[in-house]
Amino acid sequence: MKRPLRVLVLLFGITPLLGSESVAHEVRPAYLEIDETLPNRFNILWKQPSDGLVALHLEPKLSNELLDTPPEEEYIANSFVIRRWKERSLARSAFDGATLHIEGLEHTMTDALVNISFVSGQQIQMLLRPDNPALVIHLTSTGKVPVPAYLTLGIEHILTGFDHLSFVLCLAMLVRGRVRLVKTITAFTLAHSVTLAASALGYVHVSAPLIESLVALSIVFVAVELTRSWQGHQSFTIQFPWLIAFTFGLLHGFAFAGSLANIGLPLYNIPGALLLFNCGVEVGQMLFVGVVLAAIVILKQLRWAALRTSGRWFVSYGIGALASYWMFERASILIR
Repeated sequence: MKRPLRVLVLLFGITPLLGSESVAHEVRPAYLEIDETLPNRFNILWKQPSDGLVALHLEPKLSNELLDTPPEEEYIANSFVIRRWKERSLARSAFDGATLHIEGLEHTMTDALVNISFVSGQQIQMLLRPDNPALVIHLTSTGKVPVPAYLTLGIEHILTGFDHLSFVLCLAMLVRGRVRLVKTITAFTLAHSVTLAASALGYVHVSAPLIESLVALSIVFVAVELTRSWQGHQSFTIQFPWLIAFTFGLLHGFAFAGSLANIGLPLYNIPGALLLFNCGVEVGQMLFVGVVLAAIVILKQLRWAALRTSGRWFVSYGIGALASYWMFERASILIR
C-alpha cells in the first residue's frame, strides 16, 4: 500500500472519533435578549449551543432578580437550547448598576452576545467572554451595532471553522503565483459575500444540512484537484482556479449566513451585523492565508525533500479524508 493511501485509511479510521462538531464549528456564541415590550414589562430569550441532548452548562444571572424564577418555555431547536421568560415585571431603573453574569461561561470556549432593548428606543449590547463572564449594566451605555463584537465574532468564526479553512488552505496550495492566488481568494470573497448578504437578509432560504454537505463536498473536490496537480495533471480547476473558488464561495456564504443567524440577532440589527461579521471573516481569512504562505516559504527552504513531499501528500489526503467524513455525516441528517 502506498504511503498516501495508508495516510488516507488511517485518517478515515480516527476521524469519527473526533466528532464532526469538534472539527467544524464547535465555537458558537450564546445569545441573551431582554426586550421591554411595555413600560416595566420584559420578555427574555436565552439561546445556548447544544449537541443533541448535551448542552453547555450556562446560566444567565441578573442581580436585579429578573431571571430568578424558572422560564415559561424551555426546548431544543436547531442545535440550541431555548429558554423564554414572558411578561416579567421590573422597574427599568433596576437595570442601572445591576450585574449580569453568565454562569459557566468561564469554563467554555464560547462567547455570549447580550442585547437589551427598552421601549424608549434605547439599546444596550455587550459581548461576554470566558475571561470576562460578568459585567455591570449602566443605562448610559448605548449603541445599536457594537463594532468590536461583530468583528470579533467574524474573525473567531473563520479561525475556528476548520472546514472553511481547509478549503482556503487547498486553494493556497493549489494556485501557483501570488497574483493568481490574490485573484482566486478575491473571487471566493466576492462570492461568499453575495450569498451571505442574500441569505442573512432573508432573500434566499436554503437547507442548512444540505449546504453543510455541499461545503464539505467542495473541500473534497479541491483536495482531489490538489493531488492531481502534484501528479502533473492540468485540469479546468488548475487553469481557472478563480472560477472554481467563486462557484464554491457561493456555498460557503450560505454557511456563514447560517452561523450568523444562529446567534439570534434581531432583524433590525442584521444589516450592520452582516457587514461587520463579513469584515471579521475576511480579516481572519487573510491572516490565515498569510500564515499559510509564510509556512510554504519556510518549507521550501528546507533541504529535506522527502519531508516536503510527504508533508504535502499528508495535507491533501488528510483534508480529503476529513471532508469526506463531514460530507457523509452531514448528509445523513438529510435522510433521517
